[in-house]
Amino acid sequence: MKELISLTMVGVAEATLPQSATGTHKIQPVLTWNELALDAVRTKRLGAFAAARLYAMVNVAMYDAVNGIRVARKRSRRDFALVPPDSAPHRANRRAAAAAAAHAVLSALYPDMTDVYNARLEEDLAALNPPPARVETGRQWGEKVGQQVVELRANDGSSPSETQPGDTAPGAYRADWGSAQYRNMEPFGVNDPNVYLSDGPPALDSAAYADAFNEVKTLGNAAIPDQEKDEIFNFWRAGGGSARPPGEWIKIALAVAPQQPLTSSSLSRTVRLFALLGMALGDSAATSAQSKFTYHFWRPATAIRNADTDGNLATEQDSNWTQRNGSIGGSPEHTSGQSTFARAGATILASFYRDDSVTFSFTGDNAIAGARTFDSFSAAATEAGRARIFAGIHFEFSNQAGQQAGRGVAQEILDTRLLKTRRGH
Repeated sequence: MKELISLTMVGVAEATLPQSATGTHKIQPVLTWNELALDAVRTKRLGAFAAARLYAMVNVAMYDAVNGIRVARKRSRRDFALVPPDSAPHRANRRAAAAAAAHAVLSALYPDMTDVYNARLEEDLAALNPPPARVETGRQWGEKVGQQVVELRANDGSSPSETQPGDTAPGAYRADWGSAQYRNMEPFGVNDPNVYLSDGPPALDSAAYADAFNEVKTLGNAAIPDQEKDEIFNFWRAGGGSARPPGEWIKIALAVAPQQPLTSSSLSRTVRLFALLGMALGDSAATSAQSKFTYHFWRPATAIRNADTDGNLATEQDSNWTQRNGSIGGSPEHTSGQSTFARAGATILASFYRDDSVTFSFTGDNAIAGARTFDSFSAAATEAGRARIFAGIHFEFSNQAGQQAGRGVAQEILDTRLLKTRRGH
């Protein structure tokens, strides 16, 4: 029988702590500090690509801090993500190192929230068993790793902001797009994100385009009430002030990890899972941004309101058509970033646990949506992609292209990064 993993509150870190971890013996830094990263994205109202970068940085820092100490102890060795383990201390508390590494990243990126992060780190360190010297050594090493991650990513192409101008030609995205720089962001795990560039949307006068056009025109129409589609759309909405689409997969991992034997009692395995996931989400942002910049395709609302210009006899203009989402969409349509993040996240999780069929529940950031239960990671990824058609802001071909890209990004990372090079976990 499948195990049901339930997460119905935003407060994952405290709600899912195993009983043995709630006392002074252990803390759960991966859970706690990912929750803080999610909250930073919400508070700062980051876009999806910036959010994915943050999740990757926090989790890469925690992984390299923990991994470095394991290497120093010669119990096992894995490839490092960004920071070589050569100078890691032998006698250091790994949980202190993980917490301090995440603290260093978040404090550097959001100094106005340092008081929150300082208080959390102080509480975490105080909960660890002595000897104090090992806790302090772990803290110092973790802080060093986190600072190095920030330095190494300081000029990674994610800034300064670059705007791609809008275009009024048939098939073109009309508004200016202010996050075009993310197409040039240095990858976290893959060799070249452009390998996963979409082949592009179908021609405007093609049957494939007309089929997708007419599907979203019906399914994404705000004027056609549909309770099920409304629920799915709202659950995956992830707009401004939320954890954003990549954050939904961090939340899924937070729900699953404490309940699965592989990760429930292993810091090393948990930190590796989240580092793999973070890198896949970060690199999904880069490949999605590249496709958006390259094809600069119009959103369904623009397409439907201007169907008299597309040269396709199978499409019909409706100048009053409105998408269920409310807003038209803040970036070029092709491909779907949500679909890319979703399939990347599902691929990492299914491969890591060697089982796609893990049943879990979690709550979307949109409070009115409530909790939803899925019987597999792939089912959640499929629904996340279709939610964008129900929202009226993506075509199905862009959902499928995003899913393909996310799968490819994740598989390359699984095949090439954070691999064991000596016996051990």
